[in-house]
Amino acid sequence: MELSKENVRKIRGIILFAALVVACLWKYDLVISVLSYAFGVIFPFVLGGAMAFVLNVPMNFIERHLFPEEKKEKNKSMKKIARPVSLIIVLILVVSVISLVMFVLIPQLGRTFSSLGESIQAFIPKVQMWATDLFHNNKEIVAMVNNLEFDWNKVMQFAVNFFKKGAGSVLDSTILVARSIVSGMATFFIAFVFACYILLQKKKLNLQVKKVLFAFVPKGKAEAILEVCTLTYNTFSSFLTGQCVEAIILGSMFVVVMAILRLPYALLIGILIAFTALIPIFGAFIGCAVGTFLIFIESPFQALIFIIVFLVLQQIEGNLIYPRVVGGSVGLPSIWVLAAVSIGGNLMGIVGMLVFIPLVSVLYALFREVVYIKLMQQKIDPNEIK
Repeated sequence: MELSKENVRKIRGIILFAALVVACLWKYDLVISVLSYAFGVIFPFVLGGAMAFVLNVPMNFIERHLFPEEKKEKNKSMKKIARPVSLIIVLILVVSVISLVMFVLIPQLGRTFSSLGESIQAFIPKVQMWATDLFHNNKEIVAMVNNLEFDWNKVMQFAVNFFKKGAGSVLDSTILVARSIVSGMATFFIAFVFACYILLQKKKLNLQVKKVLFAFVPKGKAEAILEVCTLTYNTFSSFLTGQCVEAIILGSMFVVVMAILRLPYALLIGILIAFTALIPIFGAFIGCAVGTFLIFIESPFQALIFIIVFLVLQQIEGNLIYPRVVGGSVGLPSIWVLAAVSIGGNLMGIVGMLVFIPLVSVLYALFREVVYIKLMQQKIDPNEIK
C-alpha cells in the first residue's frame, strides 16, 4: 500500500480511535462517572425537549384550526400572536387536566380504595367458607385458608415502607428531602422554560439547524437526514396522538357503560383501562384482569358481566375506533408491532413499548424505501414480485 498523505491520515485516525477505545475500557468507571455527570447537566434540556415534543402535538392542532394559513397571510398581527396564543391555550388545558386529577379524581379514588379495603375484608370470610366446603377432605388447605387475614392499615403501611425503600436514602434525611425537592423544582422549571422557548421559536430554530446541517454535511446527505427526521417526527406524533385519544375514548366508554350497568368501581377501572390501553396489544387486558378481580370481590356475577362488557367494547374499539383514530399512522405490520412491543418491553419496560413501535416503524419505512430503490436499480418492478 502506498503511504500517501491520505493513507497516513487514515492510519493515524484508526490508531487514535483504537487508543481512545482502549483508554475507555481501561478506565471504564471514570468514563461512566463522566457520562453520568454530563447527562445530569443536560438532563433539564433533554426533559425540556421531550416536553416540547409532547406539547407541540396539541399546539399544532390548535394553531392549525384557530389560525389557518390563509388568515395569517392576510393579517400579519394574527401571524405574530398565533403561536403564543396556541401555547397559552395548551398550557391552560394541561393545568386544567392536572387540577381535575388533583381535586376531583384523586378524592374519588381515595373513597374507592377505602371501600375496596372494606370489601376485601368482607370477602375473606366468604373465601374461607367456600374453601371449607370445597376442600373439606384436605385439612391443610382448610387450615391455610382459615388463617388468611387482611388488615388495610397494614397494607397501606407496607406500601409506604416499599416507597421509602424504593426511594433509597433520600427519605432518611429531611435535609436531603428538601434538597431533592428544590433540585427537582429547579430542573422542572429549567425544562419548562426551555420547552416554551423551543415551541415559541421552533420555526427559527428549525431554520438554524438546517443552515448548520447544510454547512457541514454534503447536500445529498443533509437532505436525506432531514427526510428521516421528518418521517420520525410524523410517525412519533401520529402514534402519540392516536394512542392518547384512543385510550381516553376507551376509558370513557368503560366508565359510562359500567355506570349504566351499575357495576362497582366504574371510575377506578375506567381510569385504569385508559392508562393500561397506552401499552400496545397487552395493555387493555391487564386492566381487564385487575378490574375483574376487583369486581369479583363484590360479586362474581357482576365480574362475569364486566368480562362480557370488556369483550364487546374491545371489539368496538378494535374494529371501529382504533382504525379511525390511529389508522395506518404507524404503518407497521402486526408481526413487527408484536416484535417491537416485546423488544421494547424487555429493554425499557412500558416506556420501551411506547417508543419502540414508532421507532421500528421508521426503520421499517426506511428499509422498505432502500429495498425499492435497489429493485429499481436492477430494473425489477416491485409489484411484479409475487
